[in-house]
Parts: sequence; structure tokens; C-alpha cells
Amino acid sequence: MCSKNPFATVTPITARSILPPSPLPRLRKLCLALPEAHEVEAWGEPTFRVRNKLFAMYASAATHHGSGRPAVWCKAGPGNQALMVHAAPERFFVPPYVGPSGWIGIWLDRRAPWGEIAELLRDSYILVAPKRLRAQLLV
Repeated sequence: MCSKNPFATVTPITARSILPPSPLPRLRKLCLALPEAHEVEAWGEPTFRVRNKLFAMYASAATHHGSGRPAVWCKAGPGNQALMVHAAPERFFVPPYVGPSGWIGIWLDRRAPWGEIAELLRDSYILVAPKRLRAQLLV
């Protein structure tokens, strides 16, 4: 007596089918839309710069930078880091290395608020961009 294999029609599970899509393409699009912004790989991660001044860094979930969750680190104005982390610790954190300088970490999983992230990236860019490039955004 021959029985059919009940698993023969099951679709195999692949990493692509169980992992959520990477937020990096969306982050990259937001960062590179800013005037003269460019991407440079540093410390094994994509970083985003204007005139070679860093304004954002992707922290992938697979490295110690992301601690198991994808995130972006960006420069924040004086005092903003503490306010943001206190107000929404599920969304914001103090990133390693640059946290003592006031940078903010933003988790990019769990329904990331992309409109807010775009504003924070723009603010970070404005903090480091030359006056002429800042003026293009402040019109």
C-alpha cells in the first residue's frame, strides 16, 4: 500500500518568506533626497552624509549596532535626546558610541512612523549641512 506524502505540496519556508522587508531602501530614499546627501559605508553599515559630515547611520538588526532590531541613528538638537527617549522609549533610544554626543536612535520595526523619521532626518541634516544647503530646506 502506497501513501501520498502529506508534505509534498507544502511551500518550503525560506528566509525571504519569514523575514520582514528591510527598512534600508526606504531610509536610503529619505536620506538621499536631501541636497547633496551621499552614502558611505563605515563600520560595516551604510552612513549618510552631507559634504562628508555624518547626519545618519543605519544600524542593521544583524549587527551589534542594531541589537537585533533595525534602527537609524541621527543627530538631535541639544536636549532633544532625553525628551524623546523619556516620551517614547518604545520608539527612541540612546545609541552606543554617539549617544553621549546627543544623537538619537530610532527603531525602524513595529510600524515605524516614517513621516516623523523623515522630519528627524531633515533636522539632523540641518544640524551639519553648510549654510547654503540648509537654506534650500528652509525656504
